[in-house]
Amino acid sequence: MPRPSFPKTLREFQAKFGSEEACQEYLASCRWPEGFACVRCGNRRAYELARQRHWQCAACGRQVSLTAKTILHNTKTPLTAWFWAAYLMTTDKRGVSALLLQRQLGLQRYETAWMMLHKFRRAMVNVARDPLRGEVEVDETWGGGTQAGLRGSRQLKGRKAALVLVAVEKRGRATGRVRMAVIPDFKSTTLTAFLKHNVAPGSTLYTDGLKSFTGLQEAAFQHVPRSQPLRTDLRKGAKSAVPLADRAIGNLQQWLIGTYHGVSRDQLQFYLDEFVFRHNRRRQPMAAFQTLLGLGTGRTPTPYELIRGAKDILKLPAEGRPQYVVAC
Repeated sequence: MPRPSFPKTLREFQAKFGSEEACQEYLASCRWPEGFACVRCGNRRAYELARQRHWQCAACGRQVSLTAKTILHNTKTPLTAWFWAAYLMTTDKRGVSALLLQRQLGLQRYETAWMMLHKFRRAMVNVARDPLRGEVEVDETWGGGTQAGLRGSRQLKGRKAALVLVAVEKRGRATGRVRMAVIPDFKSTTLTAFLKHNVAPGSTLYTDGLKSFTGLQEAAFQHVPRSQPLRTDLRKGAKSAVPLADRAIGNLQQWLIGTYHGVSRDQLQFYLDEFVFRHNRRRQPMAAFQTLLGLGTGRTPTPYELIRGAKDILKLPAEGRPQYVVAC
């Protein structure tokens, strides 16, 4: 798929995608970078049915939707609104709440903005993405519900917060790619399943010495457990056993509270996916923009009835991360 230059300013974006026609032209260039070709007869001439967002083959009459296999398929919301929403979600480091998106786009209903953002979140995860590799720090935290964050506090057990496992790739002293997932428990089998799915075999894993991490050596990892200082010592300047993972957890908690003022436990995994997506694509704005719109991914949009109440997410499977119901 082509990677054109990404608009750096609001004015540039408005000039590039300021009309329905411009958005449709862009979708067509992404769908057929070498020009239209009918999948039925191979003919390369077509008529554009702009109002229907379809192209029709000039030879056999077959119609093809510009938005097929994207999250935009069958949407009644203008394409310009979708493009603006994807742009704002890609460029704003803090993220965009549904209320803010509704105000900025002039949408009549809050539910429309909320649904757009959740469809974006479900387009963020590439199931075929490369695993983390090399040196990786691993830590756990709590999130979602009425008590977001409060890392490591076992006092949250029984409340509405969820367990979250975090893996952070080390690149010298800097943070590389990140993976996060809601987990059902601290059992060794649960932690190992997540790591086997998200980290390449042979990688070196640094942990805070939690007993549940025992057995990683047998799972084809090099395990380096470290003793985590007491919280009082950390406040006095002691070095964390997993400083990059701690930094990622701190950034996650600040982002959830600062942008969304907390999230429900049911929807937490999708917000984790957004945080990971933002972090890992922070230097690739055009790729992130196209991914959000579902261009080139073949992802079908998730129906409203599945998004509401997070009914499209299943429990943690054997491969170690939540899976989503594939919409037909």
